[in-house]
Amino acid sequence: MLMNKAISDLQKALTPDNILSKLEERYAYSQDASNIPEYVGLPDVVVFVETINQIQQVVKIANKYKLPLICRGAGTNTVGACIAEHGGIVLNFSKMNKILEINRENMTARVQPGVIVGVLQNEVEKLGLFYPPDPSNLAVSTIGGSIAQNSAGARTFKYGTTKDYIIDLLVVTANGEILRTGSNTIKNATGYNLGSLFIGSEGTLGIVAEATLKLVIKPQASKVIMAYFDELTDTTNAVTSILEQQIAPATIDFMDQNALITVEKYNPIGLLTDKKAALIIEIDGLKSSIEEQKETITKVLRHSNASAIQYSLTDEETQKIWQARRSSMAACARLKPNITTDDVVVPRENLPRLVEGIQEICSKYKLTVCMVGHVGDGSLHPQIPLDFNDKEEYKNYKLAKSEIYDLTIKLGGTLSGEHGVGREKREHISKVINTTALNYMREIKKIFDPNNILNPYKIF
Repeated sequence: MLMNKAISDLQKALTPDNILSKLEERYAYSQDASNIPEYVGLPDVVVFVETINQIQQVVKIANKYKLPLICRGAGTNTVGACIAEHGGIVLNFSKMNKILEINRENMTARVQPGVIVGVLQNEVEKLGLFYPPDPSNLAVSTIGGSIAQNSAGARTFKYGTTKDYIIDLLVVTANGEILRTGSNTIKNATGYNLGSLFIGSEGTLGIVAEATLKLVIKPQASKVIMAYFDELTDTTNAVTSILEQQIAPATIDFMDQNALITVEKYNPIGLLTDKKAALIIEIDGLKSSIEEQKETITKVLRHSNASAIQYSLTDEETQKIWQARRSSMAACARLKPNITTDDVVVPRENLPRLVEGIQEICSKYKLTVCMVGHVGDGSLHPQIPLDFNDKEEYKNYKLAKSEIYDLTIKLGGTLSGEHGVGREKREHISKVINTTALNYMREIKKIFDPNNILNPYKIF
């Protein structure tokens, strides 16, 4: 009865084509890319907003009836962050997908939350500018989702994560007010940095309605070097040696042997599948610097026991290599009916121990694992194909995952570098964040969302 009244109010506030209330329509929004069987939450209604005013109206209705309000971009997050666990309203931003302004002189872009990351990158690059954050699903993932999860990607090592490019946000608060977090300037030391609270908060503190992003100069040229190794420890040693040469590659990504084999079967491009691991190193900068960087890195790689080295000679070859790397999860999905991925991060020096430890854990529980990651910043994505209908295998997966988290923490790491916490990792968050810090987080949540309507019970 209460929900019927809420839907009636929503129908008055929005146009009928922006409201989905049929079971089959709502079911399409009951999951995200977390792909875990128990992570299903059927929303009571799905609404599409097109203006900030409409967001405010929906928030006020949710407050009136004390209904959960869950923001959703493309639904590509892998931690259950946009699942409506307790029903309520799913707020879809796919119609707020406009790039409002690209300012070449100020090197900024003002965008709505539904803008696709890859689309923004293409548009700013036409003007000689660059938006570096590159989540692997950038072809579909949105700016709003990237802000909610503080997404990163392969370029983090050199360029940073989403948080490093947000200079201003327009946020609709839980009571429907508009809050501005920054300014249209690259530097701002005026008052508290409220923007940092919303970035990575997974929609639990406020609703991002507009973002102003910092852009940088687009590098003149780039090249990909792919180096193969017969020992895991040689990969991180090679990275350290490259940095000692005062070269900062745009990306330093990693693939283990299982990933190489699986991806090559799925998308043959000539990957060397007999190697223990591979590094994908992208260098960028002035055209005149590329060859020198390449030669220096090649010498370091050979000295670091690289058993084979390949180079991209054209932009097309570069794209093929990155397409192969980004297709690792899709490739693993062909091994079993279901696929899971994770996101853990450790100090770079401990990455070989993490890789070997995860391999041992998965072997112990008879699970296949393909590992890719960003060696430059120490993050790793174990991708585990399995059959959810096999109860024993699924039980083993849950046990293995818990042990992977414990190993990560033992190695001085933390539970997420770029995917977030959502529902997936909230039961483990107290392992890495102490009680005092968690209590302050809960108090912050109460201040911004006293009725607990914004993506309730996510993170903790």
